[in-house]
Amino acid sequence: MSNISSVNRKWDQGITRYPDPAIEIVDQRFAKYLIGNAVVERLWTGARWSEGPVWFGDARCLIWSDIPNNRIMRWIEETGQVTVFRQPANNSNGNTRDKQGRLVTCEHLTRRVTRTEYDGRITVLMESFEGKPLNAPNDVVVHPDGHIWFTDPGYGILLHYEGERADFELPTNVYRLNPDTGEATVVADELEKPNGLCFSPDYSKLYIVDTGATHKPDHPRHIRVYDVADNARLKSGRFFCDMSPGLADGIRCDVDGNLWSSAGWVGEGYDGVHIFAPDGDLIGKIHLPEVCANLCFGGVKRNRVFMAGSQSLYALYVETQGAQVP
Repeated sequence: MSNISSVNRKWDQGITRYPDPAIEIVDQRFAKYLIGNAVVERLWTGARWSEGPVWFGDARCLIWSDIPNNRIMRWIEETGQVTVFRQPANNSNGNTRDKQGRLVTCEHLTRRVTRTEYDGRITVLMESFEGKPLNAPNDVVVHPDGHIWFTDPGYGILLHYEGERADFELPTNVYRLNPDTGEATVVADELEKPNGLCFSPDYSKLYIVDTGATHKPDHPRHIRVYDVADNARLKSGRFFCDMSPGLADGIRCDVDGNLWSSAGWVGEGYDGVHIFAPDGDLIGKIHLPEVCANLCFGGVKRNRVFMAGSQSLYALYVETQGAQVP
């Protein structure tokens, strides 16, 4: 078990003793993914709310959003340098890459999903549904067939801090978008605040975080899982795991089908990343000294977990790989 007091001390010291006390084995199924001489590293700090990390292997960099500061940041692997990738960034939140390697982004301020072309131009992929503006797209993934799946909980219109306050004109849906035609369909409409989402490694399942408890304290603090039918719709939605007493946010799967979930809003001993086996059992934790909003796998071998803490960027090498993305 992890010594939490040691976890807290490590961030004020230059050296962490192996094995890292910030990594907790809850179930022995998690042990095989740990490397004895790999530690959680704080790569950078200085954000107000970090979100939406995405790995660009061809550029050897990580890109992520700093929503309140209205910028997208870039961490460069060769040098460890952090630079501003784009500012202003329309209070961007979730990011991913499409099959052609282009950046796809959820923007709070403009309430739209965009694509950054190779020459830097911005293409608007979707900003309304049935004639009404989207709430504020949050997180996004791409299916191998090229369709873009994204959540629209509307956090960007609740406060001026991460967007601009406005009234909801649409339900809090999950959408499937054809970026070539602009045609979109609702694939889930029963979640209070659909947030992070990811596919299983074989794309047969879609996991969706519901963060409705942020505004309805009695709402389930759960992650749900759905079967993907015909690559186009969801069925058999069901409970996957309970994040009580805290909340999940961004999620990713590894190649073995384990679900790696950001975790926060509780404090010491909880905040960080929680890892769940395919059957929903909690098997491990990565403790961080702050709320974790989102994460992704990256690095040359896709065996490094990058964690967007609320104010910082962290990383950990593990003995698994992120599920392959289109």
